[in-house]
Parts: sequence; C-alpha cells; structure tokens
Amino acid sequence: MIHPVDTILSLALLSILFSFGSSRLPGLIKVLAFQGVVVCIVPLFIGQGMSTGGIVFTIVTLSIRGIIIPGCIYLAIKRVAIAREVEPIVGYHASILAGLLLIVGATFASHRINVPYGSVSALLLPTAISLLGAGMFLLMARRNAIAMVLGYIMMENGIYLVGTTFSVRARHIVEFGILLDVLAGVMIMAVILQNIKQTFDDVDTARLRTLKE
Repeated sequence: MIHPVDTILSLALLSILFSFGSSRLPGLIKVLAFQGVVVCIVPLFIGQGMSTGGIVFTIVTLSIRGIIIPGCIYLAIKRVAIAREVEPIVGYHASILAGLLLIVGATFASHRINVPYGSVSALLLPTAISLLGAGMFLLMARRNAIAMVLGYIMMENGIYLVGTTFSVRARHIVEFGILLDVLAGVMIMAVILQNIKQTFDDVDTARLRTLKE
C-alpha cells in the first residue's frame, strides 16, 4: 500500500523537472511555494505523537516557506519587471535530462542508506537528496539572479527534508534558526535585485563580470 506522503513527494519530484524546464520566474516561484508546503507537512505524516509545540512549529514554518518567502520573491520580480529568464547556461531540454538523471541517482544512493523512516516512505530520502542536487544545479546552470536565489532556497528545502528524514523532534531549534536566516536573505535579495535592475537594467549575473576596479 502506498503511503500518503509518497504521493505528495512524487509530486515534489515532478516539480523539480518542471523547474528545470521552465523559463518563467512566476512558475518557478509557485514550484518553490509548493515544495515549501510539502517539506513542512511531511513531519505530520511520519511523526508519531507530535507535541503541540511541534505542530505549532510546523504551521509557522509552513507559513514562512509556503507563503512569506515565495511572496517576497514574487513582489521582488514585480518591482524589477522580470518575468522570464533568457539564455541559461544549460539549456532547458538538457536541464530536464539532468533532472531525470539526478532523481534516478538520488533513488539509487538512498537505497544504500539506512534511515529511521525508510519503511514508512520510500521516497523521503530520494526526494531530500534530489532537492539538494536540484538547488545546486539551478545555482550553477542559471544566469538570472532570481533563479539562482530560488535554487538556493530549493537546496535549503532539501536540507530541511534531510533533517526530517533522520529526526522529527530534535531538529526544531536549529531548523528554525536556518529558516530565519533564509527569510532575512530573501529580504536582502529583494533590495539587491532592485539596485542591480536600476544600475544594469537587467538581473543577468553575467553583467557583473564586466565590472572593473
């Protein structure tokens, strides 16, 4: 019998392929919001006897990951009037192929690792590893500063899910601190994007290489 969490995790894996093949930044933000919700509700499915504090933490984390952070990024792209990425370093079709290989490799690697909830959800660790790798790939394969920020946050979603894989209770304080750091980084990013847009009339990071001392 398929565990309910495997269904939503399979959708998260499909969202990675969508993010690799899409050039529209609003679509990428929606993917990020969906992934944020998924990684936050997973503990509710696999946690046994979660305390009231754990449930409150999950709700707060879901609000930040699924609403506040994507909302801040969406407002940022509205301010700089950028809706589509042009000419990534790695093409979209090649990126989708890389995404498929990443998911297959993550699934193969996860089978060699013993995790506490491996018997509950077969896709928990593969999804965590895939999100980590997908975030790194977006950081390396995209030129647009916003897409690179989305890659960083996707990678952090993977880190959060890895924490969920190995522990449901002990990670709360550390993960909440990381989450606040990410939120602060997103807000700073919005200011930086506005300044880049005003200076270069674009947010292509390749333009920054033309700067001279």
